[in-house]
Amino acid sequence: MTTSAIEANAAVAALGPDTPAVTHGTRAKPSARRLLGLYLLLGFSAGLPFYMFNAVLTLRLARHGVDIVIIGFFAWIALLPTFKFAWAPLIERYDIPGFARFWGRRRGWIMLSQLGIFLSMVAMAFTSSDKSLPLTALFAILLAFWTTTLEVAADGWRIELAPTQTEQAPIVAANLWGYRSAMVAAGSGAILVAAWADWTWAYLVIALAAFLPFPVLAAMRPEQEGARGRTRALLAGTLASLFILFTATLVTVALGWMLLSAAQGAGLSAKTNVTPVVLAIALLPFVALAFALPRINRLPAGAAATMPGFVAPYVELFWRYGYTVLAVLAFVSLYRMGDVLALTLSHPLWNEAGYSLRQIGVADGVVALSASMAGVALGGFLSTRLPLGWTLGIGAVTAAAGNWIYVWLWHAAPSAFVLYTSVAVDQFGNGFAGAVFVVYLSMLVSPTYPGAQYALLSGFAFLLPRLLAGASGSMQTQIGYDGFFLLSGALSFAAIFLLPVIVCVKGRVA
Repeated sequence: MTTSAIEANAAVAALGPDTPAVTHGTRAKPSARRLLGLYLLLGFSAGLPFYMFNAVLTLRLARHGVDIVIIGFFAWIALLPTFKFAWAPLIERYDIPGFARFWGRRRGWIMLSQLGIFLSMVAMAFTSSDKSLPLTALFAILLAFWTTTLEVAADGWRIELAPTQTEQAPIVAANLWGYRSAMVAAGSGAILVAAWADWTWAYLVIALAAFLPFPVLAAMRPEQEGARGRTRALLAGTLASLFILFTATLVTVALGWMLLSAAQGAGLSAKTNVTPVVLAIALLPFVALAFALPRINRLPAGAAATMPGFVAPYVELFWRYGYTVLAVLAFVSLYRMGDVLALTLSHPLWNEAGYSLRQIGVADGVVALSASMAGVALGGFLSTRLPLGWTLGIGAVTAAAGNWIYVWLWHAAPSAFVLYTSVAVDQFGNGFAGAVFVVYLSMLVSPTYPGAQYALLSGFAFLLPRLLAGASGSMQTQIGYDGFFLLSGALSFAAIFLLPVIVCVKGRVA
């Protein structure tokens, strides 16, 4: 039986006894209801920690009086998911000792990731005074790493179980409902707890909530029918996971020390205008790929299958689309630009505009959740009814409007109506664009390498936005909040001009 079939059987076993198993090498699918429930849960477990190293952290730093430029630098932590393709092949190839023997590879990685998420967030809770910014950055980076690892394992599974656009749309909607509801719950919940108590309690509460899916996974059926030793597998997996987590922390400390030393040696500080450097760095992947494509295009069909597992998924993707992959990557780099940039400075904007933690908590809660869910639902629905080109275009317009609305907020007198209306427009646009975008990326990957290729495309989609997000503080000091959000919205809107090329892209058949 192939690895994909084994993983599909693991999913089937986890979902219940009346789901058909994979037989004779054929990949079976769980019932639609159970598949939607599964990805609602996985989206929720991945979404909870995201705000805690991103929007909530930027607000926490702003409340502690950290310089806006330094706050912008913290946005570079969100770059980590951009490079998830670097370790995505490891997730598809290696097992987590203990966990994988009983629950299978995918769930094993998810359980390891949830332990990493929980411990990283607890560490952030007990360093919430932000007296040592390098220590704050360390635990935020670890939180981002394990959150991303969880997403990689879940994405590959999703694409294997639902390979067509019609099947993908409802699963993507369910996944994003879980993800965005968790993000909003984390953001709103953490901010309201911080207003009631302090930031330590805010992070502890969300850490406990993020850990809730772990016992659910541990209680699921084993990968193989009749397998025994659940308690032994849980103990062995937990011990192995603690060793992996400790090793990952040491590696992160070493890499962080080298990066900080290099930054100090280069004279990087809050007074440095990093925007030109960031733009130059953002162009490097395109330049490198342009040099590599001629050689990749000359490869015969099927050549990627003979290459090492670490590079094969990416060579196959570039070979299949040829030079048009440059247009695809340019499009995906622009499409979520406004979402990322708005997330970086929206909370500091609300804080400087005079809104209280309670008002921000409500905006990040009921208002953001309902608007985001509506956007996701409409985006997922239209993806099953309209060509992707149309829905991608609508998504670009709504995402741009979500950024431009903050110009009005900045100039209007502070009021609940202004704040809640702005957040609703922003979150609706982000939800709509996000649902359509995930479906589009899922249609680009090969069923042979779904996890690794999706990790590359989704990671690359946020490379340029998150690089610029790190320079957002510098940009804000030069053009103000209104200029910043006008620019971020215009960048999202610019993706429309690449649509005529994108909708015509067709890959070669191996």
